[in-house]
Amino acid sequence: MAAKPDERELTLLGLIDAEYTRHPFYGSRKIKIYLRGLGHKINRKRVQRLMGILGLAGMAPGPNTSRPHPQHKIYPYLLRGVNVIRPNQVWSTDITYIRLARGFVYLVAVIDWYSRKVLSWRLSNTLDSGFCVDCLEQALQAYGTPEIFNTDQGCQFTSEAFTGVLLKKGIAISMDGRGRALDNIFVERLWRSVKHEDVYLKCYATMSELLIGLTEYFVLYNTERPHQSLGYDTPDQVYRTASGGGARIVDKYSEKEKSHPEIETKKETKNRGSAVPLHEEGYPLKLDALLS
Repeated sequence: MAAKPDERELTLLGLIDAEYTRHPFYGSRKIKIYLRGLGHKINRKRVQRLMGILGLAGMAPGPNTSRPHPQHKIYPYLLRGVNVIRPNQVWSTDITYIRLARGFVYLVAVIDWYSRKVLSWRLSNTLDSGFCVDCLEQALQAYGTPEIFNTDQGCQFTSEAFTGVLLKKGIAISMDGRGRALDNIFVERLWRSVKHEDVYLKCYATMSELLIGLTEYFVLYNTERPHQSLGYDTPDQVYRTASGGGARIVDKYSEKEKSHPEIETKKETKNRGSAVPLHEEGYPLKLDALLS
């Protein structure tokens, strides 16, 4: 069993999590420089280990800390250039770390790409596949089956316990490329909203407090909070009406994608890969509208 992090290590984990939430394209080199700038004597190897505990990988190509089990099957990424034009077409999931007053827990959620609606979520104090499977089964029971389900290559999601549920339902499995956090960008943006709008403000002390707080937050997120990328509608409204949502992953380095200039904006040229929301007619909103 891994040793429990001490107080200094918990502080470092919290700093890394907060900085990665602000700059998800940061890899271990930039995180190391950031921490040294705060006065922490730390080398890159330790930063990589701590990022591994958090399950973090920068958006730029490089080592992926969400490592698959060597005996688990890895599925191809199916969403490059795909227009997401209806609810339940694409769901995805991811895990993030949340610091408590003493210790930390992991949060997993399932999100509908078209509407950004959070379909289910779970907390756990261990990074295993059990709570991920529970979260998946809750979403399937409540909302039916998606056509495609996207994950990263973490061993929780490549496990037979997790993929078996999807295969039994006839759901196509898609997995992010190594080091491609942008492939699952909508969950990454969900984590930023959760942390900046709730977790960092409330500084939860215990898992029970966090459970109550997140229950309230996700109700707010789905039913009350206006989303700029959805034309200031709520995820619940967009999911229910099947109107006003959508997305498409654009890869700036893909020759195939370069043949579709109509889906690009000037702001996209600053990004190697970008998730672009679509109007009903198939054209994107501005990229900065995605940030809310």
